[in-house]
Amino acid sequence: MSEEQFDLVVIGAGSGGVRAARTAAGHGARVAIIEERFFGGTCVNVGCVPKKLFAYGAGFAGDLELAADYGYRLGDWRFDWATLRDNKSREIERLNGIYRRILDQAGVTIFEGHGRVEGPGRVSVDGERTLTAEHILIATGGKPFVPDIPGKEHVRISDDLFYLEALPKTVAVVGGGYIASEFASILNGFGVTVHQLYRRELFLRGFDHDIRAFVAEHMAAKGVHLHFNTDVDAVEARPDGSRSLSLKGGGELIVDEVFYATGRDANLEGLFADGQTPALNDNGALRVDDYFQTTMKSVHALGDVIDRVPLTPVALAEGMWLAAHLFAEQKPAGPLDYRNIPTAVFGTPNIGTVGLTEEEALERFGTLRVYRSSFRPMRYSLGDIQERTLIKLIVDDASDRVVGLHLAGEEAAEITQGFAVAIRMGATKADFDATIGIHPTSAEEVVTLRQAEIVPADTQSGE
Repeated sequence: MSEEQFDLVVIGAGSGGVRAARTAAGHGARVAIIEERFFGGTCVNVGCVPKKLFAYGAGFAGDLELAADYGYRLGDWRFDWATLRDNKSREIERLNGIYRRILDQAGVTIFEGHGRVEGPGRVSVDGERTLTAEHILIATGGKPFVPDIPGKEHVRISDDLFYLEALPKTVAVVGGGYIASEFASILNGFGVTVHQLYRRELFLRGFDHDIRAFVAEHMAAKGVHLHFNTDVDAVEARPDGSRSLSLKGGGELIVDEVFYATGRDANLEGLFADGQTPALNDNGALRVDDYFQTTMKSVHALGDVIDRVPLTPVALAEGMWLAAHLFAEQKPAGPLDYRNIPTAVFGTPNIGTVGLTEEEALERFGTLRVYRSSFRPMRYSLGDIQERTLIKLIVDDASDRVVGLHLAGEEAAEITQGFAVAIRMGATKADFDATIGIHPTSAEEVVTLRQAEIVPADTQSGE
């Protein structure tokens, strides 16, 4: 096999891998990147980008209903799924091209094919050529997990939604994380009858309990059939093409399609030669130290494949940090800081959150001041549509520092991004109170909260 020498070889051209590659090249390193599927990774192709486009699309039916309250008479309208799907695909193709150009312009050598680590400092591409490098980076992301149940071959994964030939009339979405909840909301917005099944008491585990309960109530009011404490024993394909779900404890649910969004596993398939796999965590993700070093010499890993914070902006930050750590003249002062990372769920309603939940803050700080506001946004004041927003601010009573902000409602993500800067900088409730709001906006509610509930340290809240 032919052999080529680099300073860094990256396997995986998703967000983290591309950012690490181009940043390392910018520091003067000789960099190669290997990708076998699509440039931009999960986020660009079958994740956050097409999902957000579909979420926009699913929201127009509500906007058209709201328009009547503002005097618009729109007459008959219809939704054409193929138009949205194909327009989305064209946009993704454009973004794929942008990722390629970014790498080319940075001087990164691109190899299309399957990369495999043959040993420290050695990577093969499709078994036909060998790349050697002082450093190897694994950035292959995650892949959808479907439990091993009878009939699993009859279910779809999250990737499949973006390429459906036609929208089904009824679906079951199995899972309780943000992907399942977003898919349930999106499909419901398109007029599909949606059943969301989750094996625990309340979905969106890890988010603040008040937000979880608020979103559940809102989704149910929108027509999503929520089945909590419900799990699937088996899925059967019926003669008419529909799917029958046998539920644990008895019961049957018949739908046109079943989507599983029950988590993601580290994508390590075929990635290491026999006997060359580094140590893994209990959940199958690559184990790394504070410097993204695996237990194999010269092999690093970041992004979803290491199971820290599975978010695209986190993978980008990890890629920049590692490239600087390995190749910059001025190294990072310390390990990457994962505190106060804002995140969002683009369902209906949107969720935006940064900092600690009430449950986490109680464990860390003790006595809290918790501020809540639930209101009907001004946009809906002219008619009967009953949309609401929930804002929750969590303050450490001893220091007055704001340690958590949680929103559910329109533009929650956009609002949270700005306040995340203040919370990361250590803003106090007094700082929030001294900030003059923009009127009339939903965001001004965050700086006008005055009535607090004192939550003592021994309080148990949520699930």
